[in-house]
Amino acid sequence: MKPSSFLRISSRVLTAFACAFVVACGDDPVDPLPDAGTNTSPLYAFVAQVSTDSESQSYVILTDKVDHTEPLSLENATEIDGRALGSGISKSGALFVSSSESAVVTRYNVTNDNKLEKAGEVSFASKGLSSIGEYQNQFQFVSETKAYYFDGRTSQIIIWNPKEMTLTNSISLPAMTIEGTILTFASNPIRVGTQVLMPLGWRPAAGIGITKKAGIIVLDTANDTAQVVTDDRCGYVRDGVVGADGQVYLATEAYGAAVKRTAQANPDVPTPCLLKFDPKTATYDKAFYKVLGDLTNGGATGSLLQGPTGSGYLRVLDESTYTVADGTHPRVIASAVAWRWWKLDLANITKATLVDTLPASTGSSFLFQADNRTLFTEFTNGGTNTNFRELSDLSGKLVATHTGLSFSFLQLR
Repeated sequence: MKPSSFLRISSRVLTAFACAFVVACGDDPVDPLPDAGTNTSPLYAFVAQVSTDSESQSYVILTDKVDHTEPLSLENATEIDGRALGSGISKSGALFVSSSESAVVTRYNVTNDNKLEKAGEVSFASKGLSSIGEYQNQFQFVSETKAYYFDGRTSQIIIWNPKEMTLTNSISLPAMTIEGTILTFASNPIRVGTQVLMPLGWRPAAGIGITKKAGIIVLDTANDTAQVVTDDRCGYVRDGVVGADGQVYLATEAYGAAVKRTAQANPDVPTPCLLKFDPKTATYDKAFYKVLGDLTNGGATGSLLQGPTGSGYLRVLDESTYTVADGTHPRVIASAVAWRWWKLDLANITKATLVDTLPASTGSSFLFQADNRTLFTEFTNGGTNTNFRELSDLSGKLVATHTGLSFSFLQLR
């Protein structure tokens, strides 16, 4: 998941990791922008990436409902070159589209007849960028006039104005960079008050492994200050949720768990773990450390997704249905439709419990909000399709599917 790379169908190796129950795309809904029109009926945007060995093409699919019995069609979708991301404030009537092909963000407003109309663009090239990736939630919006973009390649946070489509400032964070590693961001950042908390994961630039370093960016949107806080007890700690106690619980992501599963006897590979972080003091609790596998009867465990208040969901590899063959790449394991959902009570962290109503899916999933529903994604058929499933009612029912990989979804109205 190197930010400058994109996925290829022919490799059949996927990354399945982005808006959760937490308000990662903006704390509060905002009123429709003045140019959003008078049509107030629901409208949703799915962004699909279709890749081959030589190129990627993306499609922004607009639909007036989430639930579809037939696959979503790309026929009338808006085409974007490269791996596109669609971001913005939910129900604001605007979609901000970026791509791996350039450093430009284009604003589209929704028209009354449910179409996208270009309404300006801004280039991040003056900040040293040549392209934009990796996940939707690297864009964080605090209002219609203020947003942030987290960029690992230049080790900075870019501050920009989505209404005026202008750059306003940037925050340099050289501590994002660890020599000889690849940085990857959380797919589901955390919002606590005026803070944006962005967990970080590192892996070696060469070979297979994860770096024994946990990190989190603490950005205060009230004064545009930021810092990187690290911990050396475990690695690839890219997932976090907020407990009822106001503490943030951080866990190794599924890929890190898959790496350890293939190298169980190697002491240099960090054991997947759970840490606790205080957002008020920006410090890790040095007395708190849990081995994730100890919470799930010893299974390969990684990823922690927000559940109902005071709880989270761990992902556990079900080896009764999926056999880990010698030499299997950890990315293939993490992408297997074989990871079950286990609920963890954050007020009593002793054992997680299997949620048997939810089907196994890919190891880590993007979570998206649609009205009062939360959907999770799974990539299937070797990366040629994305399924959206229901998490809110714990049924896991299929609600929508489309060709290609989906890293973005937004309710526009």
